[in-house]
Amino acid sequence: MTTKKISIFISIVLLSMSCRNTGELPITDLHIHLKGNFTIDDAVIKSAAENIKYGIAFNCGYKFPIHSDSQIDSVVNLMKGYPRFYMAMQAEGREWVNIFSKESRDKFDYVFTDGMTFTDARGRRNRIWIKEETWIDDEQEFMDYLVNTIVKILNEEPVQIYVNPTYLPEQMTDRYDYFWTKERMDKVINAARENNIAIEINNRYRIPSLDFLKRAKKAGVKFTVGTNNKDENFSGAEYAREIIGKLKLKQDDFYQPVNKRQDGRN
Repeated sequence: MTTKKISIFISIVLLSMSCRNTGELPITDLHIHLKGNFTIDDAVIKSAAENIKYGIAFNCGYKFPIHSDSQIDSVVNLMKGYPRFYMAMQAEGREWVNIFSKESRDKFDYVFTDGMTFTDARGRRNRIWIKEETWIDDEQEFMDYLVNTIVKILNEEPVQIYVNPTYLPEQMTDRYDYFWTKERMDKVINAARENNIAIEINNRYRIPSLDFLKRAKKAGVKFTVGTNNKDENFSGAEYAREIIGKLKLKQDDFYQPVNKRQDGRN
C-alpha cells in the first residue's frame, strides 16, 4: 500500500472515530513488534483502525537481531519516518547492560525488559518461554530463584518498564496462583515501586493476574499496556481494557514516555 493510500485510509478512520464518543480511556500499547507479516505500514493502518497508539519495540541483546551499538542508528533512521510511534528498546537477557552504551539506550524513547532469560545457580542459561531451555529441578526452588532474579533486575537494570510480568514456564502455568503467592507478588511489586518502574498489563498472556494488579495499584505502581505480538494476529488490547474497567484505572495510573522524535531530540 502506498503512503498516499495509507494517509487516506487513516483520515477516513479518524473521521469515523470523531463521530462517536465512547468515553473509554485512550489506549497506548507500548509493546508492539514488527514480526511475522506485520510491517511498519501495517502498524500505521492497524493503530489508526483500532484507535490505539503504538510503541514499536526492537529486540536488543545477545544473539538477537540487534546486538551492538553500531546497529542502533539503523533503527533510529527507520523510525524517523514514523514519528507517530514511540520507539522502544526491548533489552534481552542479562548481558544487555554490558552490550549497549547509555548513549545508545538514550536514543530510544524507553527501555523495557522481562525476567524470562537468566542464568541459574548451576550456570544454565534459561529461556523460560522455550521448554527445552528451561531447567526445573525443584519447582519451589525454581520459583524463588525466578522471583529473586526479577527483583535483582528491577533493582539494578536501567529500564522503565517490566514486561511479560509474572510469566511462568509452560509446565507451571496451570498453577499460576499456587506459585505466585502474595509474598512473591509483593517482592516484585515493592521492587518496581522503589525503582519507579512500570508494570505491563500484557494482552497476549493475560498477565499479571487481577490480584497482582490490585496489589500493585494499592502500592502506587504505574502500569503500561503491552501485547508482545508474535505476528499480525492481534487486536484490541482486550485484557488491558478488562483490567482498566475492573480496577477503574485512570490516565494517571499509567507511565507515559516522551516521544523524542516528536519533541526534536532525535
